[in-house]
Amino acid sequence: MLARLVTLTTRRSAFAAVPRPFLSLSLRTYATKHYTKEHEWISVADGVGTFGISDYAQKALGDVVFIELPEVGASFAKKDNISAVESVKAASDIYAPVSGEVVAVNSALADEPSLINSSPEGEAWIAKIKLSNPAELEHLLDEASYAKHCDE
Repeated sequence: MLARLVTLTTRRSAFAAVPRPFLSLSLRTYATKHYTKEHEWISVADGVGTFGISDYAQKALGDVVFIELPEVGASFAKKDNISAVESVKAASDIYAPVSGEVVAVNSALADEPSLINSSPEGEAWIAKIKLSNPAELEHLLDEASYAKHCDE
């Protein structure tokens, strides 16, 4: 019992030094990842969504050899064709998961499109888009719903 109390006290004191806003921001960012039925993902923080294709999509495509990136400053409506990828198997359009303006692109993908195969939901994000209608996120899938969709 004493050992358990010491462990709990030690754990609490470890988090005591971390400012509260940092903890809530970290959790909020993690909780905002959404997916489309067309296999795009988006993670939102401060009104800007970072998006790319899902791990499921990259596995279906195979080795990615080229990606067409959107232009910074371009505006898109939800489900507009925003990008395209080519692999050794096929070419596939990528659709905007939400409406908004592109504020950044991952230029590393132009030189190394294979990043999509090694880190599709991490380093291989395609672009960042400033959301013009955050309510559109409500119509996307959470991680559990997306996994179920992929199993169907």
